[in-house]
Amino acid sequence: MGALLGDEHLKAGPGDLVYKPRGQWHTFWNAGDQPCRILEIIFPAGFERFFAELVEVGGVALAGPEQLGALCERYALEMDPASLPDLIQRFGVRLPAEPLA
Repeated sequence: MGALLGDEHLKAGPGDLVYKPRGQWHTFWNAGDQPCRILEIIFPAGFERFFAELVEVGGVALAGPEQLGALCERYALEMDPASLPDLIQRFGVRLPAEPLA
């Protein structure tokens, strides 16, 4: 897994733990060619519903600006889809619909 935590870039492998402080700007992605699974522990409970709703609207890549804005507002979350081109360029991130090279 690749992660950008504030300005710090790191890679984590199987069994590694990554701590992200509450309120810190962050991004996670699969940094390899194989499936990547992460276990994210969120406290207090409730925010996990954000991810289920995000999937329902097509994810960040497919959701319309109004849908994404309303979802972020409901969960008091800031998201910057405009940061995707930089992440793609800097770290070789592929969106889910893109084939593996």
